[in-house]
Amino acid sequence: MLTDRDIARWRLHSQHLAAPVDGAENVVRSLLAVQAENPSQSAWAVATRTHDPRHDDLAGLLARGRVLRTHVLRPTWHYVHADDALWLLELTRDRVLPTVDQQLVPLGDRLTAVTDAVLAALAESPDRTRAELAGALAARGHELTGMQLMLLAAHLELHALICSGVPRDGEHTYALFSDRVGAPRRLSRDEALVELALRYFASHGPATARDLAYWATLTLTDVRRGLAGAADRLESFDHDDRTYWHAPGRAAASASPKGHLLQVLDEMYRGYQDSRWVLDAEGLLSRGRETAIGMALVDGQVVAGMKRTLTTRAVTFEIRRLRRLGPDEENAIQDAAARCARYLELEPRLVWQEPPGVGRG
Repeated sequence: MLTDRDIARWRLHSQHLAAPVDGAENVVRSLLAVQAENPSQSAWAVATRTHDPRHDDLAGLLARGRVLRTHVLRPTWHYVHADDALWLLELTRDRVLPTVDQQLVPLGDRLTAVTDAVLAALAESPDRTRAELAGALAARGHELTGMQLMLLAAHLELHALICSGVPRDGEHTYALFSDRVGAPRRLSRDEALVELALRYFASHGPATARDLAYWATLTLTDVRRGLAGAADRLESFDHDDRTYWHAPGRAAASASPKGHLLQVLDEMYRGYQDSRWVLDAEGLLSRGRETAIGMALVDGQVVAGMKRTLTTRAVTFEIRRLRRLGPDEENAIQDAAARCARYLELEPRLVWQEPPGVGRG
């Protein structure tokens, strides 16, 4: 019988945390989309899943347009491979757009004119930062607040009119989607639903239909429609009154590396909702409002909260134990901190903290 711990450990392999792959492009293509709201933290989320974490890996893909950082799946940023961007946008945007467009109502009849101005500005000079785009719009007689411009950009990204351009000194820029994605892959809706099911459950499995509905902002009806077409290429099992789907076969029982320092935006946490808590079999975390911005995992289980702080010389990890930790668990966390520090080219520093009443193990 499988346990929550078994499922969480299996996911370490599916998501390449315990089975790293060659290069950031393979990570993004495999996971289909990686939440990228915070560029620095999300870059590590991709890099930690590779054999050789390097800054220039993902950065080069973004510069060349092989990977885009754009709004897709949910009303937030994701990294998505250029080959998958259009069909994934077309499949999921109808349920995401209302969240964005409701906040653009104050633009009223100006929306069309402002949209035309954005497209004209980027056609004239692509790879503009948000500040530069605001200046170009102002020169055309369209003064927008920062929030309005951010929402407008998301609206245009969801319509596949604009997307990320070539980053400049680490800053996000915008370009025309048609300039960055020359030959977009197109799928019918039924084909896209099947493709989505196959790739989500292969890269995030074992997971449930409700997990996928949350992840892709789709209805359960659509998810089940995709599963119907993909079921002969997936396997499933029942656990805790849920049906879990996954790629054929089963991941190895061991997990290496054993420790991981992740943000709560990481796919290991944010990639699920219905079965998210298999990574907390001991019930150490609150099931209510999220209070931590990061977590320390050992063997797929949350054992501590984590906060990362960068200076010019060091990266400090504040580790707040949720229970006593054994020497092997602390060593796994120290190893995870060292891996991240090497990637950042900084000195690793760990600060261990305990909640009231918990002593150091």
